[in-house]
Amino acid sequence: MTRNTSARRGRRAAPSRFERAGRRAAALQRPRVVLALVLVLGLVSVMMLDGYLRAEVLGDHRVRTGAAYDKVPQRILDGGPILTSTNGSMRTQSVPKKTIVLTFDDGPDATYTEKVLKILADNDVNGTFFLVGSMIARHPGIVKDMVEQGNEVGLHTFTHVDLSYQSDARVKRELTQTQLALAGAAGITTKLVRAPYSSEAAAIDNYSWPVYKKLGAMGYTSVFVDTDSDDWKKPGVSKIVQWATPKKGKGASVLFHDAGGNRDQTLKALPKYIKKMKAKGYTFTTVSGAMAGTGARGGSAQGSGAQAGGTGTQDAGAQPGGAQRSGQAPGGAAQQGTPPSSGTNAPGGARDVDQAAHSEATGTTLYEGKALIVAVAIAEWTVPTLAVFLAVVGVAVMARFAMMLVLARRHYRQRNKRRFSWGTPVTRPVSVIVPAYNEKECIANTLNSLAQSTHPIEIIVVDDGSTDGTKEIAESLGLPNVRVIRQENAGKPAALNNGVRNASYDIVVMMDGDTVFEPDTVRQLVQPFAAPDIGAVAGNAKVGNRNTVIGAWQHIEYVMGFNLDRRMYDLLRCMPTIPGAIGAFRRQAVLEVGGMSEDTLAEDTDITIAMHRAGWRVVYQEHARAWTEAPASLKQLWSQRYRWSYGTMQALWKHRKSLVDKGPSGRFGRVGMPLVVLFQIVTPVFAPLIDLFTVYSMIFVDFKASLLAWLAVLGIQLVCAAYAFRLDGEKYRYLWMLPLQQIAYRQMMYLVLIHSSITALTGGRLRWQKLKRTGEVGTPTGVGR
Repeated sequence: MTRNTSARRGRRAAPSRFERAGRRAAALQRPRVVLALVLVLGLVSVMMLDGYLRAEVLGDHRVRTGAAYDKVPQRILDGGPILTSTNGSMRTQSVPKKTIVLTFDDGPDATYTEKVLKILADNDVNGTFFLVGSMIARHPGIVKDMVEQGNEVGLHTFTHVDLSYQSDARVKRELTQTQLALAGAAGITTKLVRAPYSSEAAAIDNYSWPVYKKLGAMGYTSVFVDTDSDDWKKPGVSKIVQWATPKKGKGASVLFHDAGGNRDQTLKALPKYIKKMKAKGYTFTTVSGAMAGTGARGGSAQGSGAQAGGTGTQDAGAQPGGAQRSGQAPGGAAQQGTPPSSGTNAPGGARDVDQAAHSEATGTTLYEGKALIVAVAIAEWTVPTLAVFLAVVGVAVMARFAMMLVLARRHYRQRNKRRFSWGTPVTRPVSVIVPAYNEKECIANTLNSLAQSTHPIEIIVVDDGSTDGTKEIAESLGLPNVRVIRQENAGKPAALNNGVRNASYDIVVMMDGDTVFEPDTVRQLVQPFAAPDIGAVAGNAKVGNRNTVIGAWQHIEYVMGFNLDRRMYDLLRCMPTIPGAIGAFRRQAVLEVGGMSEDTLAEDTDITIAMHRAGWRVVYQEHARAWTEAPASLKQLWSQRYRWSYGTMQALWKHRKSLVDKGPSGRFGRVGMPLVVLFQIVTPVFAPLIDLFTVYSMIFVDFKASLLAWLAVLGIQLVCAAYAFRLDGEKYRYLWMLPLQQIAYRQMMYLVLIHSSITALTGGRLRWQKLKRTGEVGTPTGVGR
């Protein structure tokens, strides 16, 4: 016994093939959207990291000068250049007599640091380098060589900020990040620190003194200078040597720079200085070497002024130079902004006195440090590469604008000459094919507009399985020369092919079921067929529902696309698309290339390229106008453009062999294909990055310059849009929407294209999508221009 399941109550009908495909497509899009968002987030993160490394993001360039120092203990101001803390007691230490501690600030630098290291190695001297964390992360190899050579390193913060202006959290973060960079580069951490913009201990003021006490409490040794070469002033080699020389045989912490500017004079002065000081009987050591060579200077400061007697050794349990705290893993405290105890040997075996401030980085500190180095390497490669690439893209876009303006003007002048003619006027009847699927809102307007045609036509309405009475409405109008063909739902390409097979004439005009023609549209559209080599003609599609914001945006886009792009492609003989809203074909040419293909979602682009490859010429007829109803909501717009973008990619991939076609049939592959790929796929995909860089520059680099650059590009686009409106006879009042279009609408179109690209790259497939229509676009006279 057979049951009629369709009549059974409570049982839902089985989904159709298209419904099942739609559900699969929807399920596939979710991970692709997530992937697109992840890629965008990753790029933003890379840009922010690169900006942070260059002190563009969260950069603080304030430098405090002239502050009072009455709250700083006098013993500290009069003390030596090494400041330590033992059980909360701050004490200074001087460099032993006839001893030089060579210190270098602001590195590492790719140009100068390695040369400084060579000079030190050649003279058998070690130095102490106070490194900027962002520079460590960018040049880890130099730091590794520096440590392996026997030099000592200290922290100079991550972004070279004046710590007296920073919060406790920012101070800790600056040190922690620098420790991580050092761990990733050389596998060590350090307890030495030199605050940026510091000099002698005598220069400590009321704002910086609390910072140094906090650094001491965190276990750091602050290192100052008592002899400054002032090499950054570039006074000349002899002056640098003279200013770096201590007086009367005193020991000194001497400051040079291996980065931060042109250091050619430093490179020349340094070997002379070393030889001079050795000749005077001086020895060279590191900060740790100097600390091991003498006791702490007599007297200490407790808090802001209390004094306490002390010795040259640190108390047991104190972090600087003391035993490791119970339960603390070597190298692990750097994550909390606190240096590990120097009781852990640096890599390489026995502990070296000259590198006593170093500790081996282990655990999470080591792995996070290595991750930081990798992330910075990615940012260092990605951002400059993208910047160069986007500059090339920007130049290409500007060149395209210029080419479009020149060729559009030439096209307009050629086609609007009084003597211009396609040949003998085409007066024979043509077939107009109207594919329709659930077009009850629009079909009457469409057919009524065709009935007013000044050119003899037959109208073939192919109802593609509509369920809303579209067929009945078309038949009820009682218009002459109208045939309605009913077929099961098979999609637009199948409906068009059905219409071509049933066409009575050798020229077929194809349009959408929601499109309205002007009375003279068909006559204008078919005139180019007077030339026997022309196989297809693209008309001028115009937005009818342009009185909304979304409609106005699309109106601007359509006018620019049809009056700049298509004119350019026409002259170059590589028109990529005959619009579905208005196009005409030789029936013979359509059948020759196999009809409208179902291989892609952009059957109009597919058949246009196929005609080029078959040797037919495709042209643009600006005077043949069609009025179409554009998507009225962002959701519908996204759906339509997503299908268009994806379908275009499908068509280009399908016809990729056109790149190697020979003769006239290969012209599209040689000219059109590269132009479409470059300016309709590659450029729009990367266009959001240009906007992202612009916003980044406005916020973090130079707002005025970036804004002026953006306004200049907008001005160029406005000129192009205004010229397109002039060529099309449109009023300029819609152009005031252009800036907002560039900010909002263009970004959406870029995201649609990126989404389509990811779908294409991941092998997804889409189904045909039906847009909701309102039928508000009537006869052309009813459309406000």
